[in-house]
Amino acid sequence: MAERVLEAPTVDQQALDEVVTFTSELIRIDTTNRGGGDCQERPAAEYAAAKLAEAGLEPTILERTAGRGNVVARIEGTDPSADALLVHGHLDVVPAEAADWSVHPFSGEVSDGVVWGRGAVDMKNMDAMILATVRQWARVGFRPRRDIVIAFTADEEASAEDGSGFLADRHADLFEGCTEGISESGAFTFHDGSGKQIYPIAAGERGTGWLKLTARGKAGHGSKVNKANAVSRLAAAVARIGEHEWPVRLTPTVRAALTELAALYGIDTDVSAPGFDVDALLAALGPAAALVEPTVRNSSNPTMLSAGYKINVIPGEAVAHVDGRYLPGAEDEFRTTLDRLTGPDVEWEFQHREVALQAPVDSPTFRNMRAAVEEFAPEGHVVPYCMSGGTDAKQFSRLGITGYGFAPLKLPEGFDYQALFHGVDERVPVEALHFGVRVLDRFLRTA
Repeated sequence: MAERVLEAPTVDQQALDEVVTFTSELIRIDTTNRGGGDCQERPAAEYAAAKLAEAGLEPTILERTAGRGNVVARIEGTDPSADALLVHGHLDVVPAEAADWSVHPFSGEVSDGVVWGRGAVDMKNMDAMILATVRQWARVGFRPRRDIVIAFTADEEASAEDGSGFLADRHADLFEGCTEGISESGAFTFHDGSGKQIYPIAAGERGTGWLKLTARGKAGHGSKVNKANAVSRLAAAVARIGEHEWPVRLTPTVRAALTELAALYGIDTDVSAPGFDVDALLAALGPAAALVEPTVRNSSNPTMLSAGYKINVIPGEAVAHVDGRYLPGAEDEFRTTLDRLTGPDVEWEFQHREVALQAPVDSPTFRNMRAAVEEFAPEGHVVPYCMSGGTDAKQFSRLGITGYGFAPLKLPEGFDYQALFHGVDERVPVEALHFGVRVLDRFLRTA
């Protein structure tokens, strides 16, 4: 790339056109991740790598398993002493049943100012924003202050073993100097129904604890008394887990979110005061409480049950699965509570476990993200929040990289962004993509 120009470039029409085209074309590449290794991201990886190469970069495609492509490229900054920034997005998507959709989920159809298809918000839109931004810089000869490492990953929608986990464990050298990263699920418009537009930027994630519960007992005839019935033991444990009310545990990120939301709505409260009633504040916040409510506690939701093979046969084993999530600093409590809830007759183990994350909300990076959103959405209110789920930032944290959720979208009222994640008729407005490129460009130029 050429040397950095004195005047910061603005996003041109080609970048605006490309972000729409790239989103649509990436959607058309079916990268459905059904779990268990059933996915092929390689075609999307090759597509992204080609677009980066056209911008003068030298992308590398890496695979742990054949067909599970990842792409990594580095943009050299003008200040060699500055820490590098990781900008990452995943290429895989969750399954979609075409019969349930208004348009085919892999059509990438662009109609009435909307791009349709699986991945439109999770997260081929952000992948397209990254590509469009980098290519814009190449056209005008712009270089950022700090090195920026671009990564497009496989397998985020499952275990990440073929994606960010593989990259962090086997190719850490590609991320040398990276101290912070940005990716999905932040800086989107949340409409509260009263006219306020809130832009939550993620500065934390709950940890992932996907559990397998196994109850063992005495197999026998269904007509006989059986005090060691594995199904009964499992059902009792699952019921206890599902009904458990987890105690409030407020992390610094969540406290910051509650403080800023309370101020926005003119609610006089001190979230650090003894006896602070978080549930009362959540009730007072109305619809905006949805941004915080899932992250004031741990959670444990039973999701799968499996036992037996015939109605008149009591099986000797029964299995359940639970989607558990825990807050930063609360994993020990999570484990201890599961030991108690499962009881002596049911064993449990982590089928998949990843750490909880927390990022500072008073960092220069967070301030720059806030400023970038406010420049293009001056009517909006930026607040920090903690994600209830997880992203590839968990795996990259192994490299000492602090992760933020920042994939900007300006959405119209009535457009339920959260419901479209893994939902039917996933789609994104063209204007939201244009906003995203402008904000992402503004942030990365000042990062």
